Amino acid sequence: MAAELFSALREFGPDIVTATGQTLYMVGLAILFATLAGVPIGTLLVVMDRGHIAAFPPLRAVLAFVVNTGRSVPFIILLIALAPFTRLLVGTSLGTAAAVPPMAVAATPLVARVVETALREVDRGTVDAAVAMGASPWQVVRKVLLPEALPAVVLGITIATVGLIEFSAVAGAVGGGGLGDLAFRMGYQRWEAGVLLVCVVLLVALVQGVQWAGETLARRLNHR
Repeated sequence: MAAELFSALREFGPDIVTATGQTLYMVGLAILFATLAGVPIGTLLVVMDRGHIAAFPPLRAVLAFVVNTGRSVPFIILLIALAPFTRLLVGTSLGTAAAVPPMAVAATPLVARVVETALREVDRGTVDAAVAMGASPWQVVRKVLLPEALPAVVLGITIATVGLIEFSAVAGAVGGGGLGDLAFRMGYQRWEAGVLLVCVVLLVALVQGVQWAGETLARRLNHR
């Protein structure tokens, strides 16, 4: 097994480096866009709930339905369904860039829910105290809810990032590039067992690295 691994590294080294870079590119951009969209959505799901600082249950119900619908669609189906939108956005439905929009869309509901869960863990007494001192809903979110929940939010985004590494492999198998594409073309179709092994090892290493980084950052942010 070790001999096959080192042989694959020697023979397909440049392809492996390129595929790893493509995976990092896809996952990095997708989690960035998913975070930018998911954090506000998750925050709205909390503050618009009944009895909270910006209660608006009807709109929250609609938003929750959209989030739940997004979470229920399998990624491979979402990848195909969003092909026209992806083509409109990046000019093609194949390749590394084309994998980013569906990956971001798939991760956004997950980020929204983990943010919602994290914000609900914030002591309600702290929120009520801020409101009693005259803080606006925006100030409560910015100075109380998000800072207090930040370690849990970081852990949630870490989980979403790990999920995106898996999504990137699925996207690669249908022309999205990255380690999934390399594993499918070279490891499966041409049965280069060494390439397949390298791709698996690198994907495991990426997951472990992301998990370690997320947990380390969360611990440093936790001042309790």
